[in-house]
Amino acid sequence: MIELKNIYKTYGKGDIAIGALKNVSLNIAQGEFVAIMGASGSGKSTLLHVLGFLDRPDKGSYKISGTDISTLPDDQLAHLRSKLVGFVFQQFHLLRRTKALENVELPLIYSGRKNIAKSAAKHLNSVGLTGRATHIPSELSGGEQQRVAIARALVNDPMIILADEPTGNLDTKSEEEVMKIIRELNNQGKTIIMVTHEREIAEHAKRIITMRDGEIVSDERKDGKNISNKGSISIQEILFETHSHFGKVELAEHIRQSFRAILSNKVRSLLSMLGILFGVAAVIAMLALGQGAKESMEERIKTMGSNLLSIQIGSTRVRGVSGASGSVARLTARDAEAIGELRPLVKRVSGTASGSGQVVYKNENWNTRIEGVDFDYGEMRATIPEIGRWFTKVEISRRDKVAILGTTIVDKIFGNKNPIGEMIKINRVNFKVIGIAPEKSSGGWRDQNEIVYIPVTTAMYRTLGKDYFDRIYVEAIDVESMAEALKRIKQLILKRHRVYKNEEEYFHIHDMNEMQEMLTSTTRTMSILLGCIAGISLLVGGIGIMNIMLVSVTERTREIGLRKAVGARAKDIMTQFLIESIIMTLNGGLMGVLLGIIASVSMAFFAGWATKVTISNIVLAAAFSIAVGMFFGLWPAKKASELNPIEALRYE
Repeated sequence: MIELKNIYKTYGKGDIAIGALKNVSLNIAQGEFVAIMGASGSGKSTLLHVLGFLDRPDKGSYKISGTDISTLPDDQLAHLRSKLVGFVFQQFHLLRRTKALENVELPLIYSGRKNIAKSAAKHLNSVGLTGRATHIPSELSGGEQQRVAIARALVNDPMIILADEPTGNLDTKSEEEVMKIIRELNNQGKTIIMVTHEREIAEHAKRIITMRDGEIVSDERKDGKNISNKGSISIQEILFETHSHFGKVELAEHIRQSFRAILSNKVRSLLSMLGILFGVAAVIAMLALGQGAKESMEERIKTMGSNLLSIQIGSTRVRGVSGASGSVARLTARDAEAIGELRPLVKRVSGTASGSGQVVYKNENWNTRIEGVDFDYGEMRATIPEIGRWFTKVEISRRDKVAILGTTIVDKIFGNKNPIGEMIKINRVNFKVIGIAPEKSSGGWRDQNEIVYIPVTTAMYRTLGKDYFDRIYVEAIDVESMAEALKRIKQLILKRHRVYKNEEEYFHIHDMNEMQEMLTSTTRTMSILLGCIAGISLLVGGIGIMNIMLVSVTERTREIGLRKAVGARAKDIMTQFLIESIIMTLNGGLMGVLLGIIASVSMAFFAGWATKVTISNIVLAAAFSIAVGMFFGLWPAKKASELNPIEALRYE
């Protein structure tokens, strides 16, 4: 079944090169029990590793059932290890913090088998350890650990059992138990190749090969004949079975193995998650803050109205027929009427008169801003009350003493009482409350809800003592008409006020759309900045994940070697480490989402900042955390997958 011809294996280069195997030729028939003996450094373990596809010869031919496998790629050699070979190691190489049953299951994971727990339990029972299935290695004796290793070697029903000093770390009783199991396996038709340095152990074999300095010096057969090759296997058929993708069962087992590895090192895993946790929390909180600021700004923009122009006279002193030298020009009701006649460019016009006053209700009083407004102001500035009503044209023309209160004023002087229909005093003049203005964003240095609206005529002639407007708001028919409307209004004001020079200093016309665009741009920039800052913190968390995973690869080097020895391919190792990284980042991300929501609510509650957590932001943060896990887990996973199984198993 096994045929080696002129095998050479050298470790190191140049002056430090060591010839581990020198011109070794060997035939082993199916069903043989072969013991390989020799002193330390004789090459017996290297020969066993070559026979088990864990190491490649530098020169020579290695055939199994007539097929040369010495040049096969690593994945196909791993598949052969999974199907043909079972390893029993001197150091047992059981996974720590992993139950005996789960250790036996390990080779089944990489062979794509189903019902692996049932099969593992069956083989654990065959070595007399049914009652110890749930114990971890530290709870088992040396003999029990070796029997677990034997059950693991048998679980895939291999044709060849490779045992490297299987009794080297055992007491006499355990040694006898292990050798009894090995003899029974040989009697069942298994090919046994055992490395030992003890003659009494080698005597259990039917053939003893002795090595010295990398060469075979003797080959003794007790029965004087080979075992028949009856029932020999086809390597080509086994290689044809090599699967290049992961099935559902295999993927599920990779995920289970990843969870097991994470939970077996809880502190390290938690430390790995912390960076992602705080990074995602920062992303959620910052995006919530940005989204809240954006919506708050949108609310403010709504109150500005759309397609609005704001006209305000500056402080320039002008000469003219209507005013002597040194007089200050004012905007009047006639100016507003003249602008209103610029149809169809102009849709609505409203003059305003502003000032401050004291509002009194019973024993409550509050100093606030008074805004006198015209009829069209409510529609233009989105101020129509949701509770109560707006002023009528008749009330404005009669200079009626009616008022609409901002929500802050209602809270300050009425509390929970409905103010509609109540009488208040504004600068000692009685006013009837007819409405509550809709709540507006409180962004900026001034509370937009701390205001009282009254008819502009009432404000000018009864409350504030003015005969002019402080400002005139003009609503253009549409966005496209804004530029033309601004030009015509400017010409009209200049003509009416007879301004012939320094017109830029005389009055100002503000395009409210430009202000809206500026505010929107500022909010967008702030959101991007906050998102970038949070993203940086998430990247820092990802670097932490990578560092921890690199440490994990180093700590678990022997485990990786074991997994490769029992049939894991490079893609299996890479997949498991990637899954571990993704699971940690995803769990950290989910906890970070919760923390981010709590932080957002806290900022809104304690600091009064506008925040809003959206589903899209949560999905974005979770997806980004997974991407970080994949990106920063890729290098450690690749590094783990490229480890040489022999070097990994020997790692201290």
